[in-house]
Amino acid sequence: MAEDALATLAIGLVGGAIRVGTPYLFVSLGECITEKSGRVNLGLEGILVAGAMSGYAAAYLTQSAWAGVACAALVGLLLGLLHGLVCSLPRVNDIAFGIGLMLLGTGLAFFLGKPYIQPQAPQLANLPLGAWLDDPRWASALAINPLFPLGLALAVLVHWGFGATRVGLALRLVGDHEGTARALAYPVRTVRVLATAVGGAFAGVGGAYLSLVYPGSWSEGLSSGQGIMAVALVIFARWRPLGCLAAALLFGAAGALGPALQSIGYSAGYHLFNAAPYALTLAILVASARPRQTLAGAPGELSLTR
Repeated sequence: MAEDALATLAIGLVGGAIRVGTPYLFVSLGECITEKSGRVNLGLEGILVAGAMSGYAAAYLTQSAWAGVACAALVGLLLGLLHGLVCSLPRVNDIAFGIGLMLLGTGLAFFLGKPYIQPQAPQLANLPLGAWLDDPRWASALAINPLFPLGLALAVLVHWGFGATRVGLALRLVGDHEGTARALAYPVRTVRVLATAVGGAFAGVGGAYLSLVYPGSWSEGLSSGQGIMAVALVIFARWRPLGCLAAALLFGAAGALGPALQSIGYSAGYHLFNAAPYALTLAILVASARPRQTLAGAPGELSLTR
């Protein structure tokens, strides 16, 4: 009986890591690209919420979930582009403007999204990868949404791109040594603006996942601070795309801890376990706050290092 409960708990955590961790994966990959160029975007929470609302609205109006994903990516791209362009102006602080962008994105989403709280938009269908298994619990856990393998592919692609392509070299050089990049005639401002825009598009897709997959509806409390937590996640991953993947799955498993325990009949402190991702964020930041290690691997031009 105890073994069956442990198996159920493990299945719940694996399924939850994939289901809950997917938006973390997209947002953290986007922020990793942005920060590799030497810029911080604290407006990810606003982009995530705006992507969730616009993706849900587009899916409802077109009756196509993939059209919703595309619209969310476009909205994220535009908000990221706004952040990149404004922060390129003289004496504009990227952290301060990021907070403003967070408020702008969430405010617009709440205002424009009120008509879409009740209507039901089409959802992205899962891929039944576990259909061949005899255990229905594993079959359910492995019913993976197509955005998760897309996120896996993007993590590998970004990892490869950073180390093996000219674009990745230019991005890392701009983020590490702006003076050297300028001496080699790299367009520093353009690289940073484009990196921030691409990062915003990734965050927008993460928002579409929230409204079109899990939990699969639009409401004003949808995000629960995942955009802000993704910034801490990138620091924990040491600005490595594959590290972002591992960290996203870890945070996803932490977020699924409460429901997994409830599935085996342990419901005491359920709401406390729901706070596990936030407690994990604090624990990671405290554990990594050591001299010479806190910002190990950080791009040299990042405002966090100055």
